[in-house]
Amino acid sequence: MAAEKKQVQVQLDLPSDLEAIYSNLAVISHTPSEIFVDLACLLPNLPKAKVHTRVVMTPLNAKLLQQALAENLRKYEAQFGEIQLPPGGIGASLVGGNGPLTP
Repeated sequence: MAAEKKQVQVQLDLPSDLEAIYSNLAVISHTPSEIFVDLACLLPNLPKAKVHTRVVMTPLNAKLLQQALAENLRKYEAQFGEIQLPPGGIGASLVGGNGPLTP
């Protein structure tokens, strides 16, 4: 007999003074046990981008985040239309090396 899955409601405490940070660049790296996502804002004609946020998670949580992002992008595109990628795909967005992506 299959075990029943029980959904748990989680209440998030969103502080009123929480500052939203815009990011158009993500550098993703990993170790055997963790995934690191550095979020930054790259401005035109400036060779440097300051990392504003570093998110560290387990590979399992990174995979769950990937699934949640995919589901939300499907819903977004169903409502607003397909998001167009740059010509050449992801490789055309590489800023250098093997990590940073820009829109």
